Amino acid sequence: MHEMSLLRDLLQKLDSLAAENNTDHIVSATVKIGALAHISGEHFREHWHHATTGHVAEHARLEIIESTDQDDPDAQEIILVSVEVPEL
Repeated sequence: MHEMSLLRDLLQKLDSLAAENNTDHIVSATVKIGALAHISGEHFREHWHHATTGHVAEHARLEIIESTDQDDPDAQEIILVSVEVPEL
């Protein structure tokens, strides 16, 4: 599944960001789902819930922006827009 590989890549980025910030959890993450990514926000949220079990993002608040622009160069992608980590 294309969306699962995109989600795996996203979780790897979150792992790296958590390590860079010396934290063991992510507070929140915002993702943008391209118009041609072939996954709805609701479906992505379900995958997110299962994929983050035991992960640094397990309890993170997830915000999803769903694009409708099919001409966007990232229309087939799931993009990590922002991440919030705990303040030290």
